[in-house]
Amino acid sequence: MTTGRQADLDRFYRLLAQLVEASRGLRRLRECTVTSCPSHGVYFFFEPGENRINGSSRVVRVGTHALTATSQTTLWTRLKQHRGHVGGVRPGGGNHRGSIFRHHVGTALLATEDWPSSLHISWRSRHVDHSARTAEYPLEKAVSDYIAAMPMLWCAVTDRGVRSAVERNSIALLSCRTGGHDLPSAAWLGRHADSQKLRTSGLWNVNHVDEPYDRSYLDVLEGLVESTG
Repeated sequence: MTTGRQADLDRFYRLLAQLVEASRGLRRLRECTVTSCPSHGVYFFFEPGENRINGSSRVVRVGTHALTATSQTTLWTRLKQHRGHVGGVRPGGGNHRGSIFRHHVGTALLATEDWPSSLHISWRSRHVDHSARTAEYPLEKAVSDYIAAMPMLWCAVTDRGVRSAVERNSIALLSCRTGGHDLPSAAWLGRHADSQKLRTSGLWNVNHVDEPYDRSYLDVLEGLVESTG
């Protein structure tokens, strides 16, 4: 019988499989709208070509929102920041300074594709002028296209403390830096990101990848999944 971390990982993925069924399938951000999204929750991204040891899809990013008492950010607001712009003056672009997920994907694309040298500097700069933002548009669009191709799902979670616990423990459970069993593929784009923690965790996450997880959180996640749909 499988025990320990492997058993916890298997249980985690069984719960996500139930969530997929209750949600009537995985989504992509380009297909989502504010009316289809719960006001508060935790999200899970998968990625084409990234699989578990058993061949099923593995989670590559976990995230949530509004973890401070004063934050009014909704789940949809956060997901829109990751998705990027649909219309406007730079359709398909985005703002990686408002989404660490976009920032990480951008650094990996910079390392694997031929981009102007100026972009390597501006992308990593916190403040840039209008001309630099205009020059960044092709890369922002490439980031949007990459994230748009990633299947995802969410789990509605209204309580701030529970959102934090589900995000934190899911990342800690999945992280290859602390014993996660499902390694990224050799071709995984994240292997080229700036962050060494990201490259070695197998996740588009940096926070919580070196922390232990509390397996009892899976009971909480199970209750959330069972209440979905």
